[in-house]
Amino acid sequence: MYSSFLRLTSVNLHIDGIGKVLIERSEKAKRVTISVRPLKGVRVAVPPSISFEKAEQLIYTKADWIKENQARMKQHEEKVTVYDHDTDFRTRSHALRLLTHAQYTMRCVIEDGYINVFYPAFKDAKDNDVQKFIRKSIEEAYRKEAKEYLPKRVAYFADKFGFDFQNVFIKNAKSRWGSCSHTNNINLNLHLMRLPEALCDYVILHELAHTVEKNHGPGFWALLDKVCGNSRTLDKKLKAYRISIY
Repeated sequence: MYSSFLRLTSVNLHIDGIGKVLIERSEKAKRVTISVRPLKGVRVAVPPSISFEKAEQLIYTKADWIKENQARMKQHEEKVTVYDHDTDFRTRSHALRLLTHAQYTMRCVIEDGYINVFYPAFKDAKDNDVQKFIRKSIEEAYRKEAKEYLPKRVAYFADKFGFDFQNVFIKNAKSRWGSCSHTNNINLNLHLMRLPEALCDYVILHELAHTVEKNHGPGFWALLDKVCGNSRTLDKKLKAYRISIY
């Protein structure tokens, strides 16, 4: 007799009262972790040592918590902009301009202070594919602005407060505004260009402080307070912003 089995790496479940839930195997997970994120839904990260069956049981015990957070995420999702020809949207240096053309393609041209998005004339601007392309185009404008602005801002603060760093990298991370590597490379999210200047500066100073203090212990917060003052207040304000919601 021969028998074998293969463990699934992920599975989508529909659970009454909650809806779609993604259960996903994670080598990094040390325990079963449930997250509810705007536009992403409910995800359950499961370590290799725990079965999907046990993870599913946990979902039912946490049903009230999940529903409460789904309601909060729904409020965030309602803040997502639906772009059309009446939308007055501007980044720091560019204005969005939607244009139709007699082609079956979508195209973006960023020049002269405009994000020019061309899409087929037969399509509605609110069509899901068009909206995705508009958002991708806006992110390209943010990336362009971030590359011009953020490295100079990092250098300014490093010089002002005596921090040493290696390089600045601009990324389109989905969950982190910034990070600092063990070799003191500073990674910054292009979506920092959406934040008020004080919060953008806070993230930069936060990561520069990690070049000295690698954790979030008392020494880190004392250093951060020294260079930016009300760090805890700024950190709380930053939590009101979602990278994926704009």
